[in-house]
Amino acid sequence: MRIGYLGPAGTYSEEALQVLTAGRDEVEAVPLASVPDCFERVATGELPQVLVPSENSIEGPVNQTLDLLAAADGALLIVAEIAHSIRHHLVARGPVELERVERVISHPQATAQCAGFLHSRMPRAEVRAAVSTADAVRSLAADNGVAAAIGSLRAADIYGAEILAEDIADEDSNTTRFALIGREAPPAVGPGRFRTSIVCAIRRDRPGALLAILQELALRGVNLSYLQSRPTKQGLGKYRFFMDLEGSRERDLAVAAAITAIEEQDVAEVTFLGSYPEAGPAD
Repeated sequence: MRIGYLGPAGTYSEEALQVLTAGRDEVEAVPLASVPDCFERVATGELPQVLVPSENSIEGPVNQTLDLLAAADGALLIVAEIAHSIRHHLVARGPVELERVERVISHPQATAQCAGFLHSRMPRAEVRAAVSTADAVRSLAADNGVAAAIGSLRAADIYGAEILAEDIADEDSNTTRFALIGREAPPAVGPGRFRTSIVCAIRRDRPGALLAILQELALRGVNLSYLQSRPTKQGLGKYRFFMDLEGSRERDLAVAAAITAIEEQDVAEVTFLGSYPEAGPAD
């Protein structure tokens, strides 16, 4: 099986995919240029599955991933997830004092997760965005100035960079949740806990609309483990709500009944995003 991931080689997405598919010799990892590219490749059928970041323990949700899931309108599903420990390192083409670094390049999530280090140790350095941490490290080869990048040890090794500072994230417990996206839902089999993801778009703004949705979960004893609002992009004040429920729609009657009840209330348009094994502790 060919599985895409946010590339190039050396990203944390690649690390997470290696852990998720450990022991499966038939998997070919395919690096892709961006999160939208990942979604396009699986939507067109070019790849059966792709792995993308969905949430970080420091910076919260990866909004681009949530928006693209919602835009797929149920055609793409989360089929698996993994929680992966993230260790950020500051790297450069060669030895350089931190005070001389003029630019720090990385994915915006990575620079945000290292904001404390950058503010205290490199306050004059300009922060520039890259599509991925590995792409930031790779770009150092073509940079004529004094630049550094935030990325993984593997990326530094692949692209010949040197470590300037290790473990620079603001929190030691920095963890990212990655979602494996596909077009078909696998059967809910095997031991362990399951998670079900849905997105609810309020049909009309009225008092208690969100409460009406949450009550259907509470009445059936379905635990809500995640709630995130995102604008629908159709005007100010219009939002959709991403929710994670404990359990599987396929094998937990309470979860299936709650989703059906929300749909029947006609208070929100519900899109099923998948039932899948819940990720264990970060690897």
